[in-house]
Amino acid sequence: MVATPIGNLGDVTARALAAFGAADVVCAEDTRVTGSLLTAYGIHANKLVSLREHNERSMAEQVIRWLAEGQIVVQVSDAGTPAVSDPGARLVEAVRAAGHPVRPIPGVSAVITALSASGFTSNAFLFHGFLPPKSGERRRTLQQWLSADHLVVCYEAPHRIVDTLQDIVAELGPDRRLMLARELTKTFETFHSLPAGELLEWVKADSNQQRGEIVLIIDAAPQAEDKAGLPEEAIRVINILSADLPMKQASTLAAQITGANRKLLYDHALKMKKDAGE
Repeated sequence: MVATPIGNLGDVTARALAAFGAADVVCAEDTRVTGSLLTAYGIHANKLVSLREHNERSMAEQVIRWLAEGQIVVQVSDAGTPAVSDPGARLVEAVRAAGHPVRPIPGVSAVITALSASGFTSNAFLFHGFLPPKSGERRRTLQQWLSADHLVVCYEAPHRIVDTLQDIVAELGPDRRLMLARELTKTFETFHSLPAGELLEWVKADSNQQRGEIVLIIDAAPQAEDKAGLPEEAIRVINILSADLPMKQASTLAAQITGANRKLLYDHALKMKKDAGE
C-alpha cells in the first residue's frame, strides 16, 4: 500500500519509488493518472492494472493469485494514501485473509496535511471522509457534532461546498469555526479559517474557492465550564483518574489529555475527595 503525492511531485518518498521499481504489478485507481506519475519519475511499470471501487473484490482474487506466484504487488490511489476514502481496504482484508503480508509505505495524507497547518489546538480529531451528498442525510450527520469536544475533518467535492457550508451554518450555527483547506500542495493552495457564516459568504463571493480538492475542518464546540472554569470533558477525565491515582498524577495526566489547567484540575480533585470525606 503505497502513498503518492497529492499535488506536488516533490512529496514522493524514496521508499515509494523503490517499491514502484521493484513491483511486478501496480494496481491503480486510474491507470492514466498513475501512468503519468510513474513517467514523471522515469519508471516503467511491468504491469499496470486498474483496481477501482467497483472491481475491488474481483481484482483481490487476481492479486492473491499473483502473490501466490511470488510476485510483488503495489496498490495506489490517484493521490494520497490508499484505502483512506479511496479503494484498498477490501483488498487488504482479502490479501491478509489469504495469508499474505500487507506492508504500508506511508507518505502524504490530505487529512494530516490540512491538520498540520490548521492552527486548531485540539489534540483529538475525527476523520469522517466525504460528507453525504444529499442535504437531508448530510444535516443529520452534522447534528451529531453539535457538541463535539474534538475536531472533525471532512472531504468535500467543489460542486457541493456551498450547500455543505449552508448546512453547517444551519446545524452547527454561524459562529462555529471552520478551516477550509483547498488544493493542498498545489499552486493555488488555500487555507482560510472563519466562523461558518462568514466562511460561507467568502466562498460564495469567490468562485475560485469552489474548485479543486477541499478539506474542511470543523472546530470543537465550545465546552460548558463549571464554576471552577473547567470544561465538562476535563471534569469527567479527572474524576475517572483521581479515583485510582494520586491527585498529583491524576491532575497531570488529565491536563495532558484535555489541555485544561493542571492546578484547576488538582483543586477540583481535592474538593471532590474532601466532599466525599476522604
